[in-house]
Amino acid sequence: MTADQSAAGASSAPALLVIALATLLSLVVFTLPLTTIIAIGETFAISAGEQAWIMSGMPLGAAAGLLGAGALGDNYGYKRTFQGGLVVLFGSSILGALAPDAFVLIVARVLQGIGCAAVTACGLGLIGRLYDSSHDKARAAAIWAASLGAGVAIGPIVAALLLPIGGWRSSHWMVVIATALLVLLGHQLLPGRPDKRAARPIDVPGSILLFIGMSCLLASLTELRVGAYVIVGILAVIGVVGTALFIRTELRSSNPILQLGLFKDAGFVGATVAAFASGAGILSLMTLTPVMLEQGIGFSPFKAALVLTAWSAMTAVAAFLTRYLPRSLTPGLLLSVSITGCLIGQLSLLFMAPDAGYVAVLPGLFVAGISNGVLNASLGHQAVHHVPVERSAMGSAANNTARYLGSSVGITIIAIVIANGAEHGGTAGLFEGWRQAIAITGGFTVLGLIALWIPMGRRRFMNRAH
Repeated sequence: MTADQSAAGASSAPALLVIALATLLSLVVFTLPLTTIIAIGETFAISAGEQAWIMSGMPLGAAAGLLGAGALGDNYGYKRTFQGGLVVLFGSSILGALAPDAFVLIVARVLQGIGCAAVTACGLGLIGRLYDSSHDKARAAAIWAASLGAGVAIGPIVAALLLPIGGWRSSHWMVVIATALLVLLGHQLLPGRPDKRAARPIDVPGSILLFIGMSCLLASLTELRVGAYVIVGILAVIGVVGTALFIRTELRSSNPILQLGLFKDAGFVGATVAAFASGAGILSLMTLTPVMLEQGIGFSPFKAALVLTAWSAMTAVAAFLTRYLPRSLTPGLLLSVSITGCLIGQLSLLFMAPDAGYVAVLPGLFVAGISNGVLNASLGHQAVHHVPVERSAMGSAANNTARYLGSSVGITIIAIVIANGAEHGGTAGLFEGWRQAIAITGGFTVLGLIALWIPMGRRRFMNRAH
C-alpha cells in the first residue's frame, strides 16, 4: 500500500464509521420489539394481530422502500438519499416514542422501515465513493456487513436495558438521539455526488403499487386468523390487484425500480426465492425466540436478549470470516450447506420446554447463527452474480427486498400462531404454537433449498448434454 493510499484510507475512515453506525442502527430498529413486545402489550392491551403488525411493520416498510431508495440513490445521489432516510427514521422514531395507541406505533414502525431502507440501499454506494482500490472496498464492505450482524446482536440487549429506565418508549428516544447525531456527522463527513448527470425519472407509481400490494396481502394474512373473512377477501383482492398493477407498471416503465427481465435467469430466481425463504424461515423464527424465552421459560428481557446473541453474534462473525474460506467452495455449495445448517438449527429448537434452561437452546442458536452468517454472505454474492454489472445495485436491492418481505410474512404467521396457542391453551398451548411455528419456518427453509437445487441441477444436466 502506498503512502497516498494509506492517507486516503485514513481520511475515509470517519465517513465509513458513519455508514457502519447508521447501518447498525437500522438493524437495532428492526430488533426493538424482540424484547419489548410484552411491555408494549401491557401498555396498549394489543391483540394477536396488532402484535404481529408491530413486529412485522418495520421489515414491511423496508421491503417496500428498498428498490425505490436504490433508484433515488442512483438518480439523486447516495448521500442525499442516505441522509433523507436518516431524517425519516428520526421523525418516525419520535412518532413511535409518542404513540398514543397501537395503530400509531404500527404506522411509525412501517415508516422506520422506509427510512432504514434508504440507509441500507445507499450504504454500499457511498463506500464505492470512498475507496478506489478493490482491496479497500472489500475491507470496507466487510465492515459494513459486520455492522448488520452487530445491530441484530446489540439491539435486543439495549432495548432490554432501557426497559427499567423509561419503558419501551425509551428505546425509540434512543434511536431519535442516535439518528440526530448521525445526520449531523453525515452532513460533514459523507462524500457527495461527484458528477452532474441529469437525473432520470423515478418510478414513483411502481414504488407505491409495490407497497400497496405487499401491505394488503400481509394484512389479509393477519386478518385470516383474527378477523372477518369478508375483510380478508377484500384485502387479498386489493393486494393481488396492486401486485398485478405493479408488474404492469414495471413492464412499461422506462426506468423501473425492478427490471422483470432479471427473472429470466434461473440462478437469480433461485437466489431471490432463497432470500425470501431465509427471511420467512430462520430470521422470523429467531425474531420470536426472545418472546418464547420470556413467556414460556420465564427469562427476563435482558437474559432473553443475551441468549439470542448466541445466534446474532455468530451470524456477524461468520459473515465477516467467509472471505477467508477456500475459493474451491462455490457460492452454490455454500448456500446449500448453510441453508441446511439453518434447518438443523431451527429443528433443534423443538427441545425448548417450560422447565428447560438456556442450555437446551444454545446449541441450535450456535448452529443457526454460523449457518445464517454464511448464508447472508453467499446470497449477497449470488444476487449480483446473476445480473448484468450495470444492474448490480438492483439485484442486491431485489435480494434484500425478498428477505425483508419474507421476514414480514414469517413474523406475522408465527406471532399469530404463538399468540393463539397461548390464548387457548395457556403455557401448553404456547409451546404447541411454537412447535407449529418451527414446522412452518422449516417449510420455508426447505423451499429455499429446493429453489437453489433446481437451477444447480439444470446446469449439471445441460453440462452433461453438451
